[in-house]
Amino acid sequence: MHPASSQDVAQLVKAAYGSNFGFTVSARGHGHSINGQAQTANGVVVQMSGSKGVSGMASGRKPPHPRVWPQERFVDVWGGELWIDVLRSTLQHGLAPKSWTDYLYLSVGGTLSNAGISGQAFNHGPQISNVHELDVVTGKGELLTCSEEQNSEMFHAVLGGLGQFGIITRARISLEPAPQRVRWIRVLYSHFSIFTSDQEYLISLHEQPASQKFDYVEGFVIVDEGLINNWRSSFFSPHNPVKISSLDPNGGVLYCLEIAKNYHESTASTVDQEVESLLKKLNFIPASVFTTDLPYVDFLDRVHKAELKLRSKGLWEVPHPWLNLFVPKSKIADFDKGVFKGILGNKTSGPILIYPVNKNKWDHRSSAVTPDEDVFYLVALLRSALDNGEETHSLEYLTNQNRQILRFCDEAGITVKQYLPHYTTHQEWVDHFGNKWDRFYRLKMEFDPRHILASGQQIFTPTNMASWR
Repeated sequence: MHPASSQDVAQLVKAAYGSNFGFTVSARGHGHSINGQAQTANGVVVQMSGSKGVSGMASGRKPPHPRVWPQERFVDVWGGELWIDVLRSTLQHGLAPKSWTDYLYLSVGGTLSNAGISGQAFNHGPQISNVHELDVVTGKGELLTCSEEQNSEMFHAVLGGLGQFGIITRARISLEPAPQRVRWIRVLYSHFSIFTSDQEYLISLHEQPASQKFDYVEGFVIVDEGLINNWRSSFFSPHNPVKISSLDPNGGVLYCLEIAKNYHESTASTVDQEVESLLKKLNFIPASVFTTDLPYVDFLDRVHKAELKLRSKGLWEVPHPWLNLFVPKSKIADFDKGVFKGILGNKTSGPILIYPVNKNKWDHRSSAVTPDEDVFYLVALLRSALDNGEETHSLEYLTNQNRQILRFCDEAGITVKQYLPHYTTHQEWVDHFGNKWDRFYRLKMEFDPRHILASGQQIFTPTNMASWR
């Protein structure tokens, strides 16, 4: 179904709730949920994104366009709106959201149902920490407006709630003045402990004035010669390709720190000095500084440009057995030794991101689950399965490797939490939510008692009317 309004979604869910069979309803954004979680059996998929080219339930109606409130510094957006379109709308007023994902062709409702993280999360928190208000259709077909002050329990439950309590049809997103340009820098490390120490130092500056910190801190792992010049690393000049052997005589794993400084053209004269001052505190390989300067929009949309290149080569529409993990800071060195230097070997088929975030930027009342430490790392293994005859690129091999990584963490006592989680048993979901499970279950019974919503995640089993009564 292609809805044109919150009322269209509410009408559908209300019909499902009142049905003798209790058919299921799953909201789908731009189709980036893993393992078919946005699909549903014997039910209806609500296509929240891409509806503007399709007439809604009432002929000729289409979802509302973003509405920017410049004085109040927020924007109201349809749940299926893509972040790239939110950005385009707010930039017309010289404003932009504070927190991003690396890829902008994702729906607002989709990322808010998970967390929404990128290199700004150490400073501003995830996207779910930058929302003022939501309109949500519950599993009973009720349309609720919720915020910190109004229906607050629903508000916090939905943020990071994986779509289990309601379908987000409108979000009010916090804005800030948009910078014009970005100084984008990459530096390399051969020692993991020095790399993580520098990353942790940089995110510890989050309370400092803007002139004394970077605006974006990420990083990635380079386990083979090819990856350093792959799509994620296309930052490096093809005319001067980086050779691992030239930087690390042992031919081992390298680590790349990726940092960025936002600025306005009016303050361009000071950005060099601010960057130089910050870089002096770091301990990267001296000869490995790579810098570029580009418009703010181009920086935020950097992954999409790489996607277009892959599409042109037929390398995008392939299985992506991704594994995203939150790893406690206290165990990140063990993870490096066992996974980056162990399980992965010297071959991979996609970028491996790693960067720390501050837990105090996350609201503990949300449904999102993170490790119980003040600092934890996102490790994202963003591999692509290719049918090119190489076993290490096959879907089966990469899927088994993901299982091996999770098994290693379990056996090594590394209490990781999956980001964009996927489990096949009820008990695994209970373990995932940990001390948040009882509340999660109670709110599910309150807002979606028939388990109509988001059944593709297999957290709860849908009920028919007879068993429900």
